[in-house]
Amino acid sequence: MKQLLPGIWQWSWFSEEKQLDFNGLFLTVGEHRVLIDPPPMTAEVSTFIRRQGGVDYIVVTNRDHVREATTCQNEFRCQLQVPEADRAQMDVKPSKTFKDGELLPGGMWIIQLKYQKSPGESALYIQQGKGVLIVGDALIGSPSGALSLLPAEKYQDLRLAKEGLRRLLKYDFDSILVGDGTCIIFGAKQVVEQLLQG
Repeated sequence: MKQLLPGIWQWSWFSEEKQLDFNGLFLTVGEHRVLIDPPPMTAEVSTFIRRQGGVDYIVVTNRDHVREATTCQNEFRCQLQVPEADRAQMDVKPSKTFKDGELLPGGMWIIQLKYQKSPGESALYIQQGKGVLIVGDALIGSPSGALSLLPAEKYQDLRLAKEGLRRLLKYDFDSILVGDGTCIIFGAKQVVEQLLQG
């Protein structure tokens, strides 16, 4: 487990197919303990989470990031929350669905992003420190220190996909925590701005 920010830890599972780390996040936000997009976890990760008091709920950012959510839901006996717009395309039984603009327990705002790979693609925004954005497939942390989009064929319209991501720039954030690749802890907003200028 690697601590990224106060109350935020990450573990990773390397995908041979994608040649990228798939990241899971464990957050302690106030009295809430949250997993986001959990990939496979080792016994050490599971033990660490249990020592922090377990998990209250799991948040999945899009239909393709279910990963080990069902396994974790069974192991930690917690709630599972998924985007309402992706629910029909997901093979899970969520406790709750969420929509754009909702405030999840622990103070995480849902930002649903239009024109992405899936209709429910959501970012999470936390007003902690200088601001933290958590994304699933909206942005990929590759190469290290930079951000990229998914391959163009994943979108119906790449220009519209970029337009949809500009919404992120309305928020104040210094850190961006990605589901795939390497997170950017400082100066992330400038990196997003540069990517979306092109």
